[in-house]
Amino acid sequence: MSRIQPFTSPAWSRMARVVWLAAATAVVPLAWGQAPVVPVGMVTARSVGQGIELDGVLQAVKQSTLSAQASGRITQWLVRAGDHVKAGQLLAVIDDRVSQAGVNQAQAQVAQADAQLANARAQFARTQDLHAKGFVSKAALDVAESQFKSAAAGATGAQAGQTQTQLAQGFTRLTAPYDGWVLGTHAEAGDLAMPGAPLVTLYAPQPMRAVTHVPASRQRAASQAAHVEVRLPDGTWVVPVAKLALPVADPVSQTVEWRMELPANALAGMVPGQQVQVRFASAEAKRVTVPAQAVFRRGELSAVYVVREAPASGGAPGSAASFALRAVRLGASHGEAGFEVLAGLNSGDRVALDPLRAGLAGARPGANQP
Repeated sequence: MSRIQPFTSPAWSRMARVVWLAAATAVVPLAWGQAPVVPVGMVTARSVGQGIELDGVLQAVKQSTLSAQASGRITQWLVRAGDHVKAGQLLAVIDDRVSQAGVNQAQAQVAQADAQLANARAQFARTQDLHAKGFVSKAALDVAESQFKSAAAGATGAQAGQTQTQLAQGFTRLTAPYDGWVLGTHAEAGDLAMPGAPLVTLYAPQPMRAVTHVPASRQRAASQAAHVEVRLPDGTWVVPVAKLALPVADPVSQTVEWRMELPANALAGMVPGQQVQVRFASAEAKRVTVPAQAVFRRGELSAVYVVREAPASGGAPGSAASFALRAVRLGASHGEAGFEVLAGLNSGDRVALDPLRAGLAGARPGANQP
């Protein structure tokens, strides 16, 4: 027995999606029988900025991963992720018994070198006096002078050794380089620290920048954009105070990294890692746009309710007008100007500004909204 195969043409698939959308938003009669009046807006051709709109993220300008500069067991760990720290605050302590022994030894060597220098200075002074009176030869004076200079060099070397060991001793104490927040820790008390091994990551909350990656094929258009703006997580658009495109493209993704520093007064409550949108706007052009509040989505499908005028039959103009569901294909968002319409609407069409109420039984168009 043969089996009936479903019809799967592209036209049928598109029709099925629209039918499904209509079923998902099936009209529901109002309980009290009163048909809702829905405000409508006009689909118009407007001058809007053209350009590129890309996703990006907020990034702290000051972010540092602090590493150990001395080897040893971590004896104290004083911070956790999320802690606020001040510049110079102690974060961790590495076992410093070896470095402390080096400091003690260097101090002893400095004391010994100072004593030798004092003795050589006194011997040289006595030899100079005796040579002036003719009691010792010039050779004896030269020997005393050489010993004095050698002792002076030894004292200088001992001082340098002491400074070096004191610096090494300081490497056993990890401190914060600036005021900020602990982003993450990479070790715990008892772990073995090695030179170069990361221990903690810090960041300063200000300043911050937006970072996006522009496809190399669009780099020229981005560089020639009339202005650049960033949409923050709270929906506001701000203009960067500075921007920089790195002079190299990633060999794998074929993108160029752009960094845009943002004004501090616009970043209250925001943290690194939040998503933003970056728009590279060029010259304006006429585009058909639809108000953003008129659009609703079901999955991958976007649609609007279009005013369907009643045929002239002697009644009052617009008295029997209703709404018809229509799928549309949208382009970029232009903020208050709405979405650019690529297909499905024409300039002059009227659309419901409240698509949920427009789907109710008996809904009729109200006054045009600006």
